[in-house]
Amino acid sequence: MPTHTFHFLNVKNGDCSIIEHGSGHVSVIDVCNAEKITQTFTEKSRVLGNFQQNKHPVNPIEYLNKFTSSRVFRFILTHPDMDHMDGIKDFFEHFNPINFWDTDNEKELDFEEDSKYNEEDWNFYKNIRDSNSQTDPKRLVLYSGDKGKYWAQDTNGQIPGDALYILSPTSGLIEQAKDKDDYNDASYVILYSGQGGRILLSGDSHDKTWEHILENWEDYVKDVDLLIAPHHGRHSDMNFQFLDTVNPKMTFFGIAPSDNLAYAAWNNRKLEKITNNQANCMVVDCSGNNLSLYVTNESFARAYTKENNSDTSYSDEYDAWFLKEITGWDLKD
Repeated sequence: MPTHTFHFLNVKNGDCSIIEHGSGHVSVIDVCNAEKITQTFTEKSRVLGNFQQNKHPVNPIEYLNKFTSSRVFRFILTHPDMDHMDGIKDFFEHFNPINFWDTDNEKELDFEEDSKYNEEDWNFYKNIRDSNSQTDPKRLVLYSGDKGKYWAQDTNGQIPGDALYILSPTSGLIEQAKDKDDYNDASYVILYSGQGGRILLSGDSHDKTWEHILENWEDYVKDVDLLIAPHHGRHSDMNFQFLDTVNPKMTFFGIAPSDNLAYAAWNNRKLEKITNNQANCMVVDCSGNNLSLYVTNESFARAYTKENNSDTSYSDEYDAWFLKEITGWDLKD
């Protein structure tokens, strides 16, 4: 059976998701905490209590090496914030992505001496952006509703290809972002629709983006199976009414101080969520009729399954512990 697997990594206060497609392609959406491999990966100690997995982030280069030796087929930068491209230079040098999805932005950055980010990463990204590279990698600037070979179509133009549907941005949202020099609402929002269900990746999308999505793509996002929360799950002065329609069966939050996370928006709607601070990395097998969820923190897996009167088991394939099945359905057209 072809591999259809989604990974949501614990990469400090940033984002990194990986999709292993049934075609054999690998897509990476954003990167953070990436750096050249200097030593063999060793398992971190497990922590009880509030699980404190923010202390045990992974290096995406090390992590992805465990699952594939393939060249990354596409790298998607949802928007040009450094917590979504931290380590991009080392990552590209290691995996040499063939395609690079970028946004039509004009962002400029100044770096202070004590910046936690590397100016070389910004300069590396900006060179690709400003040169509009068409080889190694090929830079693509895509918009809501765009379809093409390999992402939403196969080589014969038939759906689903790699099952990636672009829901945002629009050219109008991009122009507004340029005017405001605020690129959150220029973020890619992408729906991955696998055999087991739908996964909605939100970048740092804000209110204008969700207005567009609900007006134009409601059937695609309604009652979605898994949501990757916008802004890593932070408040970010958002209006969370979109959750009433999206109504995810499960949401993944990234790492952020607990006071900054929008727990109430999910709790008030009785929506289930899991954080990287609890689970470390989340792995979702999309190959079956449901989404099978695994986590790399054994302590959390055992605590979660005990509370839910179920059992966990270790997967050699994913180097992770089974948590639950998320029932889903496939988007056909």
